[in-house]
Amino acid sequence: MDLTKIKDPSFLKKLSNDELDSLALEIRKFLIEKLSITGGHLGANLGVVELTLALHQHFNSPQDKLIFDVGHQSYIHKMLTGRTSQFDTLRQYKGLCGFPKMSESEHDVWEAGHSSTSLSAAMGMTIARDVKGEDNFILPIIGDGALTGGMALEALNHIGHEKKNIIVILNDNEMSIANNVGALHNALGRMRSAGKYNRVKDELEWLMKKIPAVGGRIAQTAERVKDSMKYFMVPGMLFEEFGFTYYGPVDGHDFNDLQENIQYAKKTDGPVLIHVITQKGKGYSPAELDMKDRWHGVGPYKIDSGEKIKPVNAPPAWSGVVSGALQKIARTDNRLTVITPAMILGSKLDKFQEEFPDRLFDVGIAEQHATTMAGGMATQGLKPFLVIYSTFLQRAYDQLLHDVCRQNLNVAFGIDRAGLVGADGETHQGVFDIAFLRHLPNMVLMMPKDENECQHMVHTALEYNDGPIAMRFPRGNALGVPMDTSFKQIPIGSWEVLEDGTDATILTFGTTIKMALEARAALKEKGFSVKVVNARFIKPLDEDMLHELMIENRPILTIEEAILQGGFGSAILEFAETHNYKNVDIQRMGIPDKFVEHGDVPELLEEIGLTRDTVIDKLKQIMPSKQQRA
Repeated sequence: MDLTKIKDPSFLKKLSNDELDSLALEIRKFLIEKLSITGGHLGANLGVVELTLALHQHFNSPQDKLIFDVGHQSYIHKMLTGRTSQFDTLRQYKGLCGFPKMSESEHDVWEAGHSSTSLSAAMGMTIARDVKGEDNFILPIIGDGALTGGMALEALNHIGHEKKNIIVILNDNEMSIANNVGALHNALGRMRSAGKYNRVKDELEWLMKKIPAVGGRIAQTAERVKDSMKYFMVPGMLFEEFGFTYYGPVDGHDFNDLQENIQYAKKTDGPVLIHVITQKGKGYSPAELDMKDRWHGVGPYKIDSGEKIKPVNAPPAWSGVVSGALQKIARTDNRLTVITPAMILGSKLDKFQEEFPDRLFDVGIAEQHATTMAGGMATQGLKPFLVIYSTFLQRAYDQLLHDVCRQNLNVAFGIDRAGLVGADGETHQGVFDIAFLRHLPNMVLMMPKDENECQHMVHTALEYNDGPIAMRFPRGNALGVPMDTSFKQIPIGSWEVLEDGTDATILTFGTTIKMALEARAALKEKGFSVKVVNARFIKPLDEDMLHELMIENRPILTIEEAILQGGFGSAILEFAETHNYKNVDIQRMGIPDKFVEHGDVPELLEEIGLTRDTVIDKLKQIMPSKQQRA
């Protein structure tokens, strides 16, 4: 079958199960080939091929709403809704998004890149359906990992209480981005081993009613007996207690099993949960055999061997530098504990876990819990270091404010993926953390210029005893600079001058320092003299240096790979206003008031006007005597 000819999923209704099996093989082959070039979320999508086919066969998208939690497992859905021919552009600039995208297709009814949102969205759509008097199915598809998120449990509670007609598909592959943790994960494990509870329950009830002589009495008490049976057959029966009718476990790779349970669900009133067991990476042996799930999100790879294609002699990853520094510090400081919300592999904490298994805590996809838990540790004299992606830290804003900053607790934050992240796109760009951290009282915020300064900042954060402190660091590989063999303490709030100059000053930090230095070098050839400052502390500012710069009354340009509103540049403007420096020309460059979509970071920087050349142009505009020197 030519998969690129698929326009919509209606053709599936005519296919036999044998034909569906053949189509599943073709889809897996297509994904393995395409993603070996573009990269993407391979394991999750290989695991839901049959499930997605069965859902599209038995429901009518877009009238029926398929809501993919997180959305990284929606590739098959995209193929079945007419986007197969665009997969050469997957996650590339102006190409196919790696997550559901409403602007791409009417079949994408909800956008997400974070977990645990699907059930709440589904409840909202269900209420809207009922208010409008419509008749369609609402189907959130949520993984067992996403179910650990508090928001998902809040939604389960509400859905069960309201008794609305929703069919929840629980895609249980025993993993999220890594092995899941927690009591809920263990409860699902018991359900997997308990067999098909609902079918057995119905058969037992039927048999009881057939018993001669006592059938009438048993019929009167059947409901009570049936309820007691569910506790006997399936330990916990969490979902039934939430008010759901539970079907499962279902073999997520068996069309007969899927179809049978889907039909049961369609005929059942009230909320239903179909518990589907799938295998992440199904159909590609390197992904199937990978117990650490390194095939969740991948770059290019060799199909035959599964070998990842990586740059030769690349510098260490930023996250590896942070993890290595934590590991080194933990050997001499027993107070250090490390916390991650399901990102052991993403933040390269696996080696720390191997050496200090009792001092690393993976709380699952539960950023709010992780933040407050870190605060609790700090009250008892530990030194918690929470490693968390920038885009996920924003989910714990209230806990940052109310539980950590307000109590001025000694919690250190390692903010991974700070700045533009590229292919994952607008749901994952780490560009908002400066704006929402900078205004929190007691918070210290810093970002290193290279990996050597990074290791010293990890040390500085853990030695700091005056409240919360956060260090941002980008995605990808560091610069490859020499590393000091011992740690150094960086004075809080201190900046450093990298290059001196007399015509203007650039204040910047982190990833944009290279851009600033390149712009300075180009301008030097044209006779301009520009000072470049590593403004490594975003809060507190180096006020002594700032007073000196303001008194000099030379133009100042701030550069940040972050949202401009409320960002670092705003802090410099606030400083000038507070101290009545009215005549200093302060200009800001950064990310404008928009969500930045997916693409390679250099392409995205070009789009938003944050490049060496635009820095040069801006400086030429604001420097004195530019006409004579240009």
